[in-house]
Amino acid sequence: MTKTTLCLILSLLTAFCTYAQTTPVVELPAFNDEYSALVKQLEAGQTDIDYRAFREKFIESEQFKIASKRSKEYDSLKKEMYTQMGKRNAPEVIKITKQMLSINYTSMIAHKILRQTYSIIGDTSNAARYKAIQFGLLNSIVNNGDGNTCTTAWPVVQIEEEYFILQMLGADVLKQSTDTKGGHCDKMEVKTEEGEKKTYYFGISKIFEGYKKLMSK
Repeated sequence: MTKTTLCLILSLLTAFCTYAQTTPVVELPAFNDEYSALVKQLEAGQTDIDYRAFREKFIESEQFKIASKRSKEYDSLKKEMYTQMGKRNAPEVIKITKQMLSINYTSMIAHKILRQTYSIIGDTSNAARYKAIQFGLLNSIVNNGDGNTCTTAWPVVQIEEEYFILQMLGADVLKQSTDTKGGHCDKMEVKTEEGEKKTYYFGISKIFEGYKKLMSK
């Protein structure tokens, strides 16, 4: 082994050890409620939960109030996440997405980008864990309705969930309005990647429950 090769190996090992020692973690909510307990369970790798109930427990939790107060911070983190993705800065993307999850662990975009980043760097265990959570959250919405009418609307608890699903569908929003025929819904008129116009419906009764909770604090 040459001296140059040895130095390179030692440099890589040092970098790896430094990264391992500073690996960011999700700040777990410290409340004695069901949402907090489920976050701890998911972070421990126990991903077989009722994700619809988990999303609904979020808006009932103390962390929901904190997330509302930190909404601007969350939005800034999301913006910076995309910036660091453009720079292919995996360690920083992991740090930022975990900061987002520390505010709102139901964030599908944070779970998606986190699992993709772990996959890129070859961390298959963490990639699999956050993939299970991302699709658990997503399926808890799209498997409970077809989104074609207000009666069969996809049930959401946060506006961000609507735009995440539309993004996954490759749809651009043309017009948003409310519909009360058969429920209380957001009616999203969109243009698909194929250039077709479609309409999707999201049930928003839980969103209003969240608003009422915040106003009654």
